[in-house]
Amino acid sequence: MIQEEPEITEQLKDVVQKDIWGAIKDFLGYEIFHFGEEHPIVLTVGLLLFVIFILFVTSFLLKVFKRIITRKLRNEDKLKFESVFSFLKYFIYIIVIFGALDGIGFNITAIFAASAALLVGVGLALQTFIQDILSGIFIFVDKTVHVGDIIEIEDKVGRVEEIKLRTTRAVTIDNKVLIIPNHKYMTSSLYNWTQNGTLTRESVAVGVAYGSDTQLVKELLIKAALSNDNVLKHPKPLVLFTDFADSSLNFKLVFTINDSFQGAIPKSEIRFEIDRLFREHNISIPFPQREVTILKE
Repeated sequence: MIQEEPEITEQLKDVVQKDIWGAIKDFLGYEIFHFGEEHPIVLTVGLLLFVIFILFVTSFLLKVFKRIITRKLRNEDKLKFESVFSFLKYFIYIIVIFGALDGIGFNITAIFAASAALLVGVGLALQTFIQDILSGIFIFVDKTVHVGDIIEIEDKVGRVEEIKLRTTRAVTIDNKVLIIPNHKYMTSSLYNWTQNGTLTRESVAVGVAYGSDTQLVKELLIKAALSNDNVLKHPKPLVLFTDFADSSLNFKLVFTINDSFQGAIPKSEIRFEIDRLFREHNISIPFPQREVTILKE
C-alpha cells in the first residue's frame, strides 16, 4: 500500500497537468469571431495575445531606436525627427501586425479581398491628408521653412510659429493665426522673406510733377528714409529714377530694414515724411487729370 502511493500521486499529477494544458489550449483556441466560409477569417484568443505581444515588443524597440537617434540631435532637429517618427511608426505597426498574422497562418488575403472597396474609398478620402503628410516630410528634409521665418504664400504673410507634420502654424501681422496645409508648399509659390537673413530691402514709389528738380527730389527721398529709426544706415538708401510717365516723373526709394514682418509700418512713416518734405520744398505730386469738351450744336 505504501509503495503504490507514489505511483498514484504521479498519475494524479499527470492528470492535473493534462487538464491544465488542455484548458490552456482550449482557452487559446477559443474563437472570438469567425467570418467567411470558403476563405474563413478566424480570430482566436491565442492570435490576439500573440499580436498584443508583438506590438509590445515593437513599441519597446521603437522607443529604444528613437532614444538612440535623438540623443545627439539639436532641439530643432529633434522635434522634426519626432514629428516624422510619430507618423512612420504607425506604418511600422501595420506592417508588423500583418507580418505576424501571416506568419502564423492567418488569412491576410481574405482580409484584403473583403475590404478592398473600403480601402479604395478610404484612400480617396485621405488623399489630401497624405499629401499634407508627405509635404511635411519634405519640409523637414530639405529645410525649406524654419520656425521664425517670415513667409508669403497665396498673398498671405505670416511668421512661422510651429511646423507640424500636416500643417504649419503662422501668425500674421495683425496677430491672426494662419493654418497652412503643408501640401500648399508643393502646389503654390512660396516666398521666404528671411531665409537669407533677417535683413530685407523694401521700397516706396512716388511720382513728382514734370519740371521738378530731380536732384532735390533724390536728396529729400534719402533724407526721409534716413529719418526713420527702422531703416539701416548701411547699406545706404538708394533712389532710382524709374520712368517718364504720362503725368509724372517716377522714382523708387529703396532701403534696408531688419524686421520685414513690420515692414508696412516704416514704409507708412516714410510716406508721411516724404509728403511733409515735398510740401516744405514746393514739390508737387501730380494726379491724372482729364479735360472734357462739350460741343453745342
